[in-house]
Amino acid sequence: MPVESYYGPEQIQNLDLARDLGDPGQFPYTRGIHESMYRGKLWTMRQFSGFATPEETNRRYHYLLAQGQTGLSVAFDLPTLMGYDADHMLSEGEVGKCGVAISSLEDMETLFQGIPLGDVTVSMTINSPAAVLWAMYLAVAEKQGVDRASLSGTIQNDILKEYIAQKEYIFPPRPSMRLVTDTIEFSARHTPRFNPISISGYHIREAGSTAVQELAFTLRDGIEYVEWALARGLAIDEFAPRLSFFFNAHNDFFEEIAKYRAARKIWANTMRDRFGARNERSLKLRFHAQTAGCSLTWQQPYNNIVRTTVQALAAVMGGCQSLHTNSLDEAYALPSEHAVTIALRTQQVLAHESGVTAAPDPLGGSYFIERMTLDSETAAQAYIRQIDEMGGMIAAIEENFPQREIANASYAYQQAVERGEKLIVGVNAFSSDHDEPIQILQIDQNAQVHQAAKLAALRKKRDNGQVRACLDALKRTAEGAGNTMPDILDAVRAYATLGEICDALREIFGSYQETSLV
Repeated sequence: MPVESYYGPEQIQNLDLARDLGDPGQFPYTRGIHESMYRGKLWTMRQFSGFATPEETNRRYHYLLAQGQTGLSVAFDLPTLMGYDADHMLSEGEVGKCGVAISSLEDMETLFQGIPLGDVTVSMTINSPAAVLWAMYLAVAEKQGVDRASLSGTIQNDILKEYIAQKEYIFPPRPSMRLVTDTIEFSARHTPRFNPISISGYHIREAGSTAVQELAFTLRDGIEYVEWALARGLAIDEFAPRLSFFFNAHNDFFEEIAKYRAARKIWANTMRDRFGARNERSLKLRFHAQTAGCSLTWQQPYNNIVRTTVQALAAVMGGCQSLHTNSLDEAYALPSEHAVTIALRTQQVLAHESGVTAAPDPLGGSYFIERMTLDSETAAQAYIRQIDEMGGMIAAIEENFPQREIANASYAYQQAVERGEKLIVGVNAFSSDHDEPIQILQIDQNAQVHQAAKLAALRKKRDNGQVRACLDALKRTAEGAGNTMPDILDAVRAYATLGEICDALREIFGSYQETSLV
């Protein structure tokens, strides 16, 4: 957004501070969803982690918890994200590379071995096959003797942003939305403390969007999910309190803070005025933030610590409920133990040494921040109205509208970098021929062999007749209009694999192939 050289009272003369802002913990929650914010409870420090085999990632989780991390966040590898088992031919060369390989309930049991799921909140970054991985998680909790009603955590499960930005989809949009709605309905009835979706702007921003586009497209995705759940027959206050959000924390410090404040205000007004929500918890936008991976550079990688600190501070000043800080080496590889410890320590220093937790919304009332918040809100609402006029987000996606807007923004940004109008320290300014060496995490190349052997042994010892019966039952439900979650749970308990369950759904729903407009 354009920035003026000076901000004073005239820039916010139309803003009623009492009505439009309120106090922290009061509608429309611009200043935060809790009255005391971090004075009462710090944000959850939730480092995103996963690599190689479940055994290796389990060891990393135990290490992070021992270092003071307060929540787990699971990164899955590409085959898992795409619904393929580790021994599938399309998984060749990708097993365990960008996250942990999970193909069965057995793998999920190993992943959380020694970690009591009733005591730790777990976030899982999984989208198209989210219902399957969540079923595995629920089955592990059952085996641990944990009551579903006490489980707390989040599955990302945001399929719309896959079509918009990240492109890790399996099924066409409408059957995919049906699966998301199945999880929302199941969660509302059985896991009241679990978030069945994390509506994500992070990947939209990583694809090159502006802050306003991230804000607008994310909130309009949220509106789409609400509309589908209402069409299913759920009451708004039955499921809305468990909707959560996930935003990027980028470099422009004040713009990011304004974005978070505007998001809460827009969502509160939308839920109350558009959908008639009455439960206060339905109106409160809760969000996780992650520092900007796309801002990290392989040149002068220690600069990334500074970038991450600035971005994390923006997320905290903007009122996040949980936070992941990226590691200095992520432009090279998945984080090493050394780098991820520095990233976690960054959060801990902010929390315990900086003093920024002393007051909620410490920048509230700043002429600059309040004007940027208003401008963010106005620009985002214009996008939301435009998408409404198209018939909703799925119709907009089918017209390639958000994809085209993001591509144009990304192109404009890259042009500014190449012209030297946008300076990236260590890249197109203040560069050096000698970068300091860093430790690089090496992924065991035998991870695929190990996982394939485990799958072969699993298929021999399980009851394959029961697996076939469970998969047939799932296909019958998918052909109809029933909720698929109970059948997916049965298949998972029988040790049907991720790939087998996704293939059963592919038979009914088909696979999605994007068509691009130039």
